[in-house]
Amino acid sequence: MEPPAVDGVAVRRPDGAGVTAQIVLDRPEAMNALNTAMAARLAQVCAALSADRGVRAVVLSGTGRAFCVGADLKERNAMTDSDLLAQRPVFRAAFGGVLGLPQPVIAGVHGFALGGGCELALSCDVIVADETAEFGLPEVTVGLVPGGGGTQLALRRLGPGRAAELVLTGRRVDAAEAGRLGLADRVVPAGTAGEHALEMAERMAGNSPVGVLNAKRALRLGAGLPLAAGLEVEDSAWRATAFSADRKEGIAAFTQKRKPQWP
Repeated sequence: MEPPAVDGVAVRRPDGAGVTAQIVLDRPEAMNALNTAMAARLAQVCAALSADRGVRAVVLSGTGRAFCVGADLKERNAMTDSDLLAQRPVFRAAFGGVLGLPQPVIAGVHGFALGGGCELALSCDVIVADETAEFGLPEVTVGLVPGGGGTQLALRRLGPGRAAELVLTGRRVDAAEAGRLGLADRVVPAGTAGEHALEMAERMAGNSPVGVLNAKRALRLGAGLPLAAGLEVEDSAWRATAFSADRKEGIAAFTQKRKPQWP
């Protein structure tokens, strides 16, 4: 029996007690809009998974008709300026929690991924979108700017021109265009985003835990650095991995033609 959602967020282990975890946004009656309690719970879940050495890959997905439509504007409509200011660190912790997960994180996106929902997807390492997916950062159309990392993550993923066009117009893009822009890394048939994201996570989780964690760290730290500085980041990741027990086991398994038993 799957564990119930708490404050709109569930954590599942699709492979039982295995090495992949699934964070499920589970507030379908609101199309997984993020309210304060849901954001606080998401931050809590990410902190727990970050510290769980048994989890080697994470999938982020949503239930119902949407991945996530962003912040709960009905909740915000009743907020004072003081309330909104108090909510800000809770939301920053939620988005920062996803972005800061040391394990590889794959977003399985279906339906709407708008505003904060798009930013949650951008916070992941890989975005798998099905044909129903629709992405957008419409904050400027309601008197806001993206506040969950959207401007900076879109800039790094899409480049300055494409990021500016999407952020400043607030327009939505379908899955096909998202794939062409690089906003989605893989576009799959309708209804299969979660399945494909999970398959990818399991493949990543089967590799050397030390290698995967250090490779992700190098990718993240190297983004935006000059090449020479990035190569130093890579060298540091190589040194942290090359003298590990994982490297010894990986080479032994390769020469003995067997599956590695990662220490």
